[in-house]
Amino acid sequence: MGRGTSDPSPGSSSSSSVPPAPVADDFAGVPSVPSGLFSYGGSTTWAPIRGQVDPVIQSVWSGYQLRYTNPPSGDTPGSASGIRMLLDNQLAFSQSSRALNPQEYQEAEQRGFTLREIPVALEGMAIAVNPNLNLPGITLDQLRDIYTGQITNWNQVGGPALPITPYSRRVEDGGTVEFFVANILGGQNFGNSTRFIDTTTQALREVSTDPGGIYYASAPEIVGQCTVKPIPISARSGDSFVAPYVEPLIIGSQCGGSSERTQLNSDAFQTGEYPITRRLFVVVKQNGQIDQQAGEAYANLLLTDQGQVLIEASGFVRIR
Repeated sequence: MGRGTSDPSPGSSSSSSVPPAPVADDFAGVPSVPSGLFSYGGSTTWAPIRGQVDPVIQSVWSGYQLRYTNPPSGDTPGSASGIRMLLDNQLAFSQSSRALNPQEYQEAEQRGFTLREIPVALEGMAIAVNPNLNLPGITLDQLRDIYTGQITNWNQVGGPALPITPYSRRVEDGGTVEFFVANILGGQNFGNSTRFIDTTTQALREVSTDPGGIYYASAPEIVGQCTVKPIPISARSGDSFVAPYVEPLIIGSQCGGSSERTQLNSDAFQTGEYPITRRLFVVVKQNGQIDQQAGEAYANLLLTDQGQVLIEASGFVRIR
């Protein structure tokens, strides 16, 4: 799938590198969907899927009630906090935009159960810049060097003489940042010039008014925005740039309703031609209890053809 696209897994037998075969074509055909109220939480990247898929699940399985639960006061919603809440028996299952790490597997085993990650969707990570920045694209190495502070001016990567302002959420704020640090920065720290922002909405607002701004986020959160510009990426110097969108690029005053917005380059995400893609996981606690049944049912629902169609409608890429 290209550099920077894989979800590192500790190789535990509890992890799932490929999605299981669908157990049904539609929601109504999925077996063993339990009744009850099930709390779940985790990744903010998942928000469009929750909004698109969960109401349809509830309409088919009215007894299978889902409640998204935020972390305790002071913690930021995200993949890490969702997995932590799952380990602490505060959730039935969690949603993650990154793979489980060895420490999380170890903590589960210390508590007498195992964790299983079930991939259910694909997505790209897009890079947003100010709409007035004239730049054909950047390589993954250049992106790394921008965020580690090695590159500080756009003229170092073929752009105008303009200082770069990298924006990011904090590492503890979610799986997207953790994935970026591990896969793009190679585990290096952010440079001193990086400005940390609480939310993607706030970061995109900053980039839209900062001529030298740059920000990364889930592609559905960037592509289709009217006030920032997603830029093409190449895996390495000399490779062709690949855009996270399909032409035409619609920004600024041309940008209108949903039919007049830039569309995601889903084919490039699915084939791995686009250099930064990742999987989205349902994380299930394997303890033989009803919570395991609830989590496995949720994954099975999303892996049906009906679920995959709704995932596509949410702006993500079907995994099968």
